[in-house]
Amino acid sequence: MYRNLKPLFPYLKKYRWTLFIGALTVFGNNGIWVLFPQILRRAINDLDAHRSSPRLLAIYAGLLLAVAVTKGVFQYLTRWLVIGVSRDVEYDLRNDMFAHLERLPYSYYQQNRTGDIMARATNDLNYVRMLMGPAIMYTANTLVFTVAALFFMWRTSPKLTVLAFLPLPLASIVIQHFGRRIHERFEKIQEQFSNISARAQENFSGARLIRAYVQERAEIELFETSNREYVARSLPLARLMGMLWPALELLLGLAVAVVLWMGPREVLMGRMSVGDFYSFYTYLIMLTWPVIALGWVINVFQRGLASMGRINEILTVHPDINDSAVAEDLRHAETVRGTVEFRNLTFSYNGAAVLKNINLEIPAGTSLAIVGPTGSGKTTLVSLIPRIYDVQTREAKHNGMPSQGEIGAAGELLLDGRPLREYPLATLRRSIGFVPQETFLFSDTIRENIAFGVESATDEQIHSAAEAANIATDIEAFPDQYNTMVGERGITLSGGQKQRTAIARAIIRDPRILVLDDALASVDTHTEEKILSHLREIMQGRTTIFISHRVSTVRSADRIAVLHEGRVVELGTHEELLERNGYYTELYNKQLLEEELAQV
Repeated sequence: MYRNLKPLFPYLKKYRWTLFIGALTVFGNNGIWVLFPQILRRAINDLDAHRSSPRLLAIYAGLLLAVAVTKGVFQYLTRWLVIGVSRDVEYDLRNDMFAHLERLPYSYYQQNRTGDIMARATNDLNYVRMLMGPAIMYTANTLVFTVAALFFMWRTSPKLTVLAFLPLPLASIVIQHFGRRIHERFEKIQEQFSNISARAQENFSGARLIRAYVQERAEIELFETSNREYVARSLPLARLMGMLWPALELLLGLAVAVVLWMGPREVLMGRMSVGDFYSFYTYLIMLTWPVIALGWVINVFQRGLASMGRINEILTVHPDINDSAVAEDLRHAETVRGTVEFRNLTFSYNGAAVLKNINLEIPAGTSLAIVGPTGSGKTTLVSLIPRIYDVQTREAKHNGMPSQGEIGAAGELLLDGRPLREYPLATLRRSIGFVPQETFLFSDTIRENIAFGVESATDEQIHSAAEAANIATDIEAFPDQYNTMVGERGITLSGGQKQRTAIARAIIRDPRILVLDDALASVDTHTEEKILSHLREIMQGRTTIFISHRVSTVRSADRIAVLHEGRVVELGTHEELLERNGYYTELYNKQLLEEELAQV
């Protein structure tokens, strides 16, 4: 329990003064409310002794009204402060969780489902808020009022007090038993909720594929199966809660029955007055709601503990890729020039060697094209430059979450003659324009997608980047032009339009290093030539690395590297590689044949 709650302590510390004032209002609320039966006791005793008068009754009525009003004010302040803090903690925790997720490496998202992460960031976070707000407030109210009521009840009749509180040990056993089982069952429920969220997210994202393969009915049935499993796990918890509250009410009913049996005997024997008995009985009745609320609090507390444990599994995942101590010292160092060098670099993932003894130097301001068959390690090679993967050997171990796999590396990756890890991540990545193989656009306007990563981009910069990527004509043909919404993941655009928008997004950053990972695969050769003509101007003075399967794309590069099974097997210009009559020549001849056949 302590391990799950520990991450919340810094947030509580941040709002300690608000919680302190909230604690004072709790004491004020219960301190004034506990006087209500005492006023009734005095009023009844005065009536029983024939000492009351209309004026005295009016005073007692006014006192009861004043207590009720004051209690209402304190109760409002308690809810405003304590529940308000829970909302503030939820806000801070959500922001911190999102910021932490943004820092986690790409490999983390390869191993964990988006739906599961979303379930933890929404549903679980809501239960943590309930734990921090209502659960704390009702627990504090119950404890303070019970202690205060016990004081007055003991003063009235120690004997009746002992008899009334005899069921408490049984209540403690019931609470512990039910609390443990609630925690276990709720963890299973949240796991299944994550499965449902993940399946729904995958179905919504892959809606076109599901329809193309006519799998709607099959997916609906699978979702229904997951939903039935969720209900099957929820019902035992509902039955458990259905037993907890009646059990607590039964124990309270036993206490009330004992008091009603013994109390009048005490009055008849002259050991207590009618007013004393009535006040004692009123305290017992007033304890009914706190005891019932205690059952609800146990439920919320155990759910909150289980949910915080699931959130903590994410928060305890340490980012594999961080700034080194040297990078901190170089945060304000000179800007990047763009010379990239792979020196005897070997890289493996999950024990499988992806790159083997890579030796490549790309001088600043030059271009390198990379070609090779699928699975030869091209994307992995360029992903090392912005440190999407890191070259440092390490094994990521994360509490409770699936392993991120083992990444092993030997050799060095240098930028301007300095190890890549010595550059601050912010400086390094600001210097790189990266267009990944899988294009991703945000559900926003084309303008915002192009300007992503550049603060306060001007219309001129956006239009210039769109022209360079050969997407400006398409955009201006849309009714809303640059204010056109592209839909989720850019669904309203074609594959080529999405790729060109992504290229414009990289160009507008004016990077020292431009990396294009098969970024022209979805455009035709005519559009490709237009984009390349613009890019040749942009590539002047900057390091450009691009991957492609088309010889027409790479032939104008300063040098071409051929990767095969993780090794650089050929390196040179277009003409030099053709003379060697190797893999590159075979690829060139094959594509020439395809073009000739297409013209027939």
